[in-house]
Amino acid sequence: MGLALALLGAASAALFAGIGSAIGTGRGGQAAAGVVTEDPSQFSRVLILQLLPGTQGIYGLLIAFIALGKIGLMGGAPQTDMSVGTGLQYLAACLPMAFVGLVSAMQQAKASVASIGLVAKRPDQFGKSMIFPAMVETYAILALLISILAINGIG
Repeated sequence: MGLALALLGAASAALFAGIGSAIGTGRGGQAAAGVVTEDPSQFSRVLILQLLPGTQGIYGLLIAFIALGKIGLMGGAPQTDMSVGTGLQYLAACLPMAFVGLVSAMQQAKASVASIGLVAKRPDQFGKSMIFPAMVETYAILALLISILAINGIG
């Protein structure tokens, strides 16, 4: 049962952060397509803004790989005799990235869509427009660090 809980944690980190990123990049892509329809020269700028919410999915996948590696399912002997308590620790360690990844990607999409609108109206403000979605990224990075530290603390 402990191993199943640990696997649930790893899967949750990848799944929820990935869902948030898919929703976020989709919303950004809709806004970006509208801008490129009017001004194709803005493609590279709005593409960068669209892709920002996709980082949470990468972070969730990283946490899943770290957890799977630590429990021996990626190049080691699986801990088939893992206690329920240890499995719960892995689950809890993965949850910050799972939930913060989900929510921050969707919120970052809102900031990215607004920034895409800014670039559409004022292309010279691209540098400033990057700051708004990047601020939301801070919380995804904090969740990533918390999950990494928590996973590494299990043992």
